[in-house]
Amino acid sequence: MATDSQFATWEVFMQTKPGANYIHAGSVHASDKKMALQNARDTYTRRGEGTSIWVVPSDAIVASNPDDNEMFFDPANDKVYRLPTFYVMPEGAKAI
Repeated sequence: MATDSQFATWEVFMQTKPGANYIHAGSVHASDKKMALQNARDTYTRRGEGTSIWVVPSDAIVASNPDDNEMFFDPANDKVYRLPTFYVMPEGAKAI
């Protein structure tokens, strides 16, 4: 019986310029977070594409199930706290 000899898998997220959203770039294998950052840098920034890198252990990522779509993404119509209709704009305020 063969055993898995690879290091843990880490997901890599890149920011292309300051203030931009982080985008999933791919995955790397590493024994710890320092090695994961180095492997991500070596793999995904060869042409200077990024300004910042996030690495996250793959087993730490949790996703919703598409079958639970209605429960997770139901309309906000019944959530009055999300609607600004109860808020009174102060006099003299131009942009809040």
